Amino acid sequence: MKFSEQEKEVIVKKIQGYFRDELDQTIGGFDAIFLLDFFAEEIGPYFYNRGLYDAAAVLDDKMETITDAILEIEKPTELHR
Repeated sequence: MKFSEQEKEVIVKKIQGYFRDELDQTIGGFDAIFLLDFFAEEIGPYFYNRGLYDAAAVLDDKMETITDAILEIEKPTELHR
């Protein structure tokens, strides 16, 4: 998982803020980047895959709606499905 430099800056600040606010600890920029890299490499694929599964579910729902709409406008013929 790759982040732009701007994204990394924002995420690093959030990591540092979390450590400061929730754990009463200070974490330097280098350590925050190291932690970000660890999570991106080791944990990121789980979030990424979950996003894919969620997107596939949305597409499945939309395709079902489209299929239903097509069947509604289908003209009758002598052939039956």
